[in-house]
Amino acid sequence: MTKPSVSDMESMVESARVLVCCGSGGVGKTTTAAAIAVEAARLGRRVVVITIDPAKRLADALGMSGLLGNDPVRLDLPADHRGELWAVMLDAKDTFDGLVRREARTERQVDEILANPFYVNIASRLSGSQEYMAAEKLFELHGDDRFDLVVVDTPPSREALDFLEAPKKLTNFLDHRVYRWLVAPARGGLKIVNFAAQPILRTIGRVIGADVLADAVDFFRAFEGIEDGFRERARQVDRLLRSDATRYVVVASPRSDTVEEALYFTDQLGRAGVVTSGLVVNRLQPMFGRGSSKSATANARRAENDSDATLALLHGNLARLRAIGEAEETSIKPLLDRLSDVPIARVAQRADDVHDLVAVADIGAAIFGR
Repeated sequence: MTKPSVSDMESMVESARVLVCCGSGGVGKTTTAAAIAVEAARLGRRVVVITIDPAKRLADALGMSGLLGNDPVRLDLPADHRGELWAVMLDAKDTFDGLVRREARTERQVDEILANPFYVNIASRLSGSQEYMAAEKLFELHGDDRFDLVVVDTPPSREALDFLEAPKKLTNFLDHRVYRWLVAPARGGLKIVNFAAQPILRTIGRVIGADVLADAVDFFRAFEGIEDGFRERARQVDRLLRSDATRYVVVASPRSDTVEEALYFTDQLGRAGVVTSGLVVNRLQPMFGRGSSKSATANARRAENDSDATLALLHGNLARLRAIGEAEETSIKPLLDRLSDVPIARVAQRADDVHDLVAVADIGAAIFGR
């Protein structure tokens, strides 16, 4: 059916500053992100690909298992690739620490925040911190002069939506009256004893423990004065995620559940005011020449009538393979119809796993129709 438009795919990559790959689990999203990054480097872009998925699939796909971390690592590319390729695997805690160091007013404030047990917990375990730090890391890489394109491999779809909304959620929290109420004692110079003696906080202390409450109060006292920097940074990140420089590519496979998830995701992107820029359908059954499963079945019957058992077996096998392909075409049709106005790439099922740059580059060639 639809082949990718080489000019459209290349145009999308050449004009983007950020390219976000999103889709449900198990559709080859990480490999797609890596393949697009490799192809962009072939076209001359200085690319960094980052995974915010807690799984380590990106390192495995690039043949860099155990070698990727929160700092960009440059990969060796074939001579015909005119650009550069770097890779990053998000460490949310390390990114959060870096943001505190950047926004804090003094070294003492940095030390107080980073050593605070309440901070250690929210930086590494609090729901939403992973997603916001992913957006923050994306913004940091976008501002790095070494790169002119950031390719992002997101977690499965619904968590990726959290990634998109994380900057706004942080801004809303910092603007919320509950947060202002919590930091008010610190701004007023009240001691922790007086703060914890307030009736509501005394009740909270009985539930979560006095030590935890004390750590929380100390944290908000230390954090006072740098929230404006966090708030402005979150707004900048949000603007980048929704800007014309950022493209969103949906990745799916020919199964009804992943197609439904991709449709859900495109709906949610639209509601967030974000346009889907491309579609990659992975792991498609090859059709093996022209014709249908019905024609192959008819040929098998004719071979049986002619007493040619070998030829009948071959045609019968071809009929089964084509039937799989036809069923897949039916399953992906709603998605193809929904995104008919964007570049659509189709990638056939591979016989082997992807675990090095050569295989990743092969998939990139398929995505770009080369």
